[in-house]
Amino acid sequence: MARFNKKLWLRSRWQNGIFTALFLILVGTLGYLAQEFRIQWDISQNNRNSLSQASIDLLQTLDDPLHVTVYATQQDLQLGDIRGIISNFISIYQRIKPDLTLNFIDPVEQPQQAQSAGVRLNGEIVISYKQRKERLTSINEQAFSNALVRLARTEKKQLLILSGHGERKMDGITQRDLGNFGKKLQETGFESTLFSLTDPPEIPDTGVLVITSPQIELLEGEVKKILDYLARGGNLLWLVDIGSLNGLLPLAEKLGIVFTPGVIVDPQANRLRVPTTFALATRYGAHAVTENFDYITVFPFARQLILEEGTDWHRTILAEAAPEGWVETGSTDSSEGEITFDEENDVSGPISVAVALSRVVEDREQRIIVAGSGHFLANGYLGNGGNLDLGMNMINWLAGDEAFIPIQPRATLDSQLALSELQLTLIVTGFLIILPLVFLISGISINWYRKRR
Repeated sequence: MARFNKKLWLRSRWQNGIFTALFLILVGTLGYLAQEFRIQWDISQNNRNSLSQASIDLLQTLDDPLHVTVYATQQDLQLGDIRGIISNFISIYQRIKPDLTLNFIDPVEQPQQAQSAGVRLNGEIVISYKQRKERLTSINEQAFSNALVRLARTEKKQLLILSGHGERKMDGITQRDLGNFGKKLQETGFESTLFSLTDPPEIPDTGVLVITSPQIELLEGEVKKILDYLARGGNLLWLVDIGSLNGLLPLAEKLGIVFTPGVIVDPQANRLRVPTTFALATRYGAHAVTENFDYITVFPFARQLILEEGTDWHRTILAEAAPEGWVETGSTDSSEGEITFDEENDVSGPISVAVALSRVVEDREQRIIVAGSGHFLANGYLGNGGNLDLGMNMINWLAGDEAFIPIQPRATLDSQLALSELQLTLIVTGFLIILPLVFLISGISINWYRKRR
């Protein structure tokens, strides 16, 4: 009996030992896997604690180490633990780019370093990459990633904005101007310069020429300079509104583009409670500008672009709008009656509203984009759908930087509850008066009923 108990004891010891060893091996394996492979899930609203795919792709293009220096005190009067806030934010980028280093300098304890760095605000951030620097005073994904885009560009990209003919202003503030778009371009490293055809002998080939809907006729000599620029392989963005081309018909002929008279009418826009003269584009061609682009874009007061055959350009229709619409050649004034399709005069959809052209000139690819609406990038319409994204992609492609995808801010869902005075009164009355009275009456009733029994 004693021998039998001893065997059971030994077997139990062996089982316990094996279990302990296996358990330790399992814990060690899990610890190793946790160290080597990091897996996380972002369940926050709108994925606020993770980077967009565009930011991830951008970080992967940065080959050299990235250094971030933050000039911040231990505590901030308004933000509290400002270093902790910045550390948590930068850690999201460090998960993708491990060679991103973060260093804190207290401007109070080390004023000379802060002064030599030109720091003016507590919490100011200096990002260094390949001996180039960018400064930030606010911290969010859009601002930080746009700073990385500027650092990643090897040189300033020049945009030559044609002026002198009533064009839309790239720094203007009216609804017609392109000031908001120009600001976004500046944030991502583009430099816009007004350019007059009357001053220099020719248009320089160092940038992208931008023509934004001239309002008066260009002189014959000015048009010749544009055609010469085109012949030398210059890149061009041309935004065309309905109406006269104001002397630029030779440019359209050179590009092999025909502009159909009339304005695009889209009945689908009316169902979305916007004017029918707002053409909605949902079909995009296979091109670097529209790769993985699946947003609706809005082209207000747009005109049709037809590509002629037999040219030396490689051509792609970037966007088609109004699949259920048409090109209205008559009046679009709704006060004159309902706008209807005329089979004899109107052209049915879908309708091309933006095209890209390219060819090789002297061993260099020349790139052209023409859009049949200058309004789609204007201040009054830039926020519609994916207009900003498409416009930024166009400029990036024209500048040869299509790899730099613009980082757009995430729209955070409103977490505040707005209540009217009546709603507040009902809530207060219900919770502070009616509900306590119900409980009180219920208690009295139950007590009275028990006493009766």
